[in-house]
Amino acid sequence: MKRIFWTTCTLCAVLLFSCDNDKKEVAPAEVAVAETSDTFEYQIDQFADVKILRYQIPGWEDLSLDKQKLVYYLTQAGLEGRDIMWDQNYRHNLKIRKALENIYTTYSGDKNSENWKQFETYLKRVWFSNGIHHHYSNDKIKPEFSKEYLQELLTETNSTLEGEALEVIFNGEDAKKVNLNKDADIVLASAINFYGPDVTTADVEAFYGAIEVNADEPIEVGLNSRLVKENGTLVEQVYKSGGRYGAAIDRIIEWLEKAKGVAENENQAKALGLLIEYYKTGSLDTWDDYAVAWVNATEGDIDWINGFIEVYNDPKGYKGSYETIVEIKDFDMSKKMDVLSKEAQWFEDNSPLMAEHKKENVTGVSYKTVIVAGEAGDASPSTPIGVNLPNNNWIRQKHGSKSVSLGNIINSYNNAGGSGRLKEFAHDAEEIELQEKYGKNASKLHTALHEVVGHASGKINEGVGTPKETLKSYKSTIEEGRADLFGLYYLMDPKLEELGLVEDWEGTGKAAYDGYIRNGLITQLVRLELGKDVEEAHMRNRQWVSAWVFEKGQEENVIEKATRDGKTYYDIKDYQKLRALFGELLRETQRITSEGDYEAAKALVEDYGVKVNRTIHEEVLERNSQFKTAPYGGFVNPDIVPTMNDAGEITGFTIEQPESFESQMLRYSEAYSNLTADE
Repeated sequence: MKRIFWTTCTLCAVLLFSCDNDKKEVAPAEVAVAETSDTFEYQIDQFADVKILRYQIPGWEDLSLDKQKLVYYLTQAGLEGRDIMWDQNYRHNLKIRKALENIYTTYSGDKNSENWKQFETYLKRVWFSNGIHHHYSNDKIKPEFSKEYLQELLTETNSTLEGEALEVIFNGEDAKKVNLNKDADIVLASAINFYGPDVTTADVEAFYGAIEVNADEPIEVGLNSRLVKENGTLVEQVYKSGGRYGAAIDRIIEWLEKAKGVAENENQAKALGLLIEYYKTGSLDTWDDYAVAWVNATEGDIDWINGFIEVYNDPKGYKGSYETIVEIKDFDMSKKMDVLSKEAQWFEDNSPLMAEHKKENVTGVSYKTVIVAGEAGDASPSTPIGVNLPNNNWIRQKHGSKSVSLGNIINSYNNAGGSGRLKEFAHDAEEIELQEKYGKNASKLHTALHEVVGHASGKINEGVGTPKETLKSYKSTIEEGRADLFGLYYLMDPKLEELGLVEDWEGTGKAAYDGYIRNGLITQLVRLELGKDVEEAHMRNRQWVSAWVFEKGQEENVIEKATRDGKTYYDIKDYQKLRALFGELLRETQRITSEGDYEAAKALVEDYGVKVNRTIHEEVLERNSQFKTAPYGGFVNPDIVPTMNDAGEITGFTIEQPESFESQMLRYSEAYSNLTADE
């Protein structure tokens, strides 16, 4: 999935996309102060580095009863697979969650002690990350209480957690969910549960490299399975009814069958039928058939994302994480963005790409703003703010893709934010003024350009393998950077004003460029522990894009590094020359992708995107310490509650907001625990 994520640190025109899922990222966007009289309580909790928000479902009451049923059935289908994501993230997560939740709900001791408060915070962090590894950094979450205290809690509540599942909470084992260190065996060194504990990178490459696929319409090999060794032989445990995760998948199927029964039209029903068949069989050919049917099901007010989709959590880029999002169309905003879809070919033709790398026909790109009605799996609690699917490139080329911006999610972020970090890290008053005046629209446009024309752009040379095969562990960050660069190049183009998308193309472009460079070189560092390398794909791409153009523009002073009162700033001196550098780097990243140039991809990412200047990092963390707003945000879902008549038939629905983060997490565990800890 091409996916965009949100952070509260920087408002730039960059949103993270779930592109080719990478997970999940986050949008570089410094949330502007809300201009609203809305009394809705958006933020309901904050702990560690996370704040928990709510979102509304505007327009719900305008849907017919059957459409409301369709939304409800699809959200229930998504939640039934919640345990899958937990198990995919780490093999002991379900055991750990069960024990921690039992402690939380049955402990009757001192709940005012510092130890108990630390336990509560740890549990909330684990809930938020769907496991014991940080949702963004991939580092194992460190509890602030002792092993002895946890053992006391386990004993007092008759909870069971022992052996490796207990020890791993406190020891140094399985320290990274996804480890992309160039010197590591990235499969063995990653705790993600897509591979057996004795499967190596070489094993994965040999196994999937030996599978022959249709060169014109290749399936996504390995997408829905766990690769393990049985008696020394590599075998796949396929996710399907009767297979791995079968108990949860059977429940998903039940709700999808109900959804199919109230589909808005034949195309929706066909797509849902194929999705059901895929879950029953695990066939990746059926998955492709479903993806084609889904991308062509464009009529109707309701849409969905459901399946094993993004491969960012797999160090080798094969395995899809379970994810669902249920969407209602936002017609007003979608009309405004539809113009980009219609002009996609113009953007491709006028891009700085080499002629042989330009796509002759940009097919079927659609961009819509939607209202989220429910999320689960890899999309919850930490959610993208934009999505572009399907990921299989041949389907995108032949049948197009769906690109959506999650409008009510973005609205909640905007209404829960503040502008303090902008004023701290922006170089001067002019930069702040540009951001406050144009930043929100610049951010929306960068998302749209990234998704609609960025990911849709370019083609791979004949005979060259897919980026997953050629660029390997650098594939995700190169793809995200390529899409970012496409958007950046056009954000400083009068064409946007000609199309009626902006009132001042130059001001919008300047705000976007300021925000991107500020985020890529400074503000995103608040999300890293001091001394850590940059590892997440989107963070890497923002850094290597920003660092590369800074270096290449030094001779002409395109971007000036300034120091004032002991604080570091980056001040863009020539926006047009910076645009030319973005274009030059876009041309090169497309060449790398089109030619499968692994060494060039490695050099670009490792030289510019991984290492952090420790002195600047220390400074940024110190400057950021004054702000109390957490750098990461996520959401509880509104509860869609059916009302029934005496015959047990649904007659309507009410929308209820959860009182707290913990109440929803506990309810979900009670209602949707479909897998055993040994699944």
